[in-house]
Amino acid sequence: MKSLLPYIQLILSVLLIATILVQRTGAQVGGAFGGSDNFSSAFHTRRGFEKILFIVTIIISVLFAVSALLNLI
Repeated sequence: MKSLLPYIQLILSVLLIATILVQRTGAQVGGAFGGSDNFSSAFHTRRGFEKILFIVTIIISVLFAVSALLNLI
């Protein structure tokens, strides 16, 4: 198991980076730095694929954190 753990972490890290990069909020770059938008981009309801992607990102990040803790043991 100890020899397999670095490969699992590598796969999880690539998946985590990919899911974070695929996510797209309604805010543009200017909105992220305080630009004016017609709507509040910080608070919106996630629906459909965006909600699934958000949940998958959380699951992958928890799995990555658990694998990192297991690697310390």
